[in-house]
Amino acid sequence: MPTRMADATLDLAAVSSAVDRYFAGFNAEDYRAVAALFEADGVLLAPFEEPIVGPEAIYVYLHAEAISMRATPVEVETTPNADDTRQVVVKGHVKTLLFTVSVRWTFVITADDTLQSTEIKLLASLQELMQFDRGQEA
Repeated sequence: MPTRMADATLDLAAVSSAVDRYFAGFNAEDYRAVAALFEADGVLLAPFEEPIVGPEAIYVYLHAEAISMRATPVEVETTPNADDTRQVVVKGHVKTLLFTVSVRWTFVITADDTLQSTEIKLLASLQELMQFDRGQEA
């Protein structure tokens, strides 16, 4: 049965230390620490990208693409999977130098609390995304 939390006292460490460290490392721009949370064959599924596989490739991607971004988790839901992993869905927003966008992160976490995969989905309309592409704010 899913467990949900959403409010100002969101405690990601109570859900998963890996998810908590993901956001802490991301916001500190410590992309090496974020990448180290993934298994050797862990996958980052970033918007508009092919799957990024393995900690080194994830580090290279984040170091190139995530500079100056800040992620704010607002709501979390966790669901156990049949294969001894857990799915943790975090909704929140990412602030860049030019805009802020709503985002959903879907983490698949192993029994050892490492990241098997992380999928990042932008929760913006096509119209909003087209404005970002032209350098305009929504």
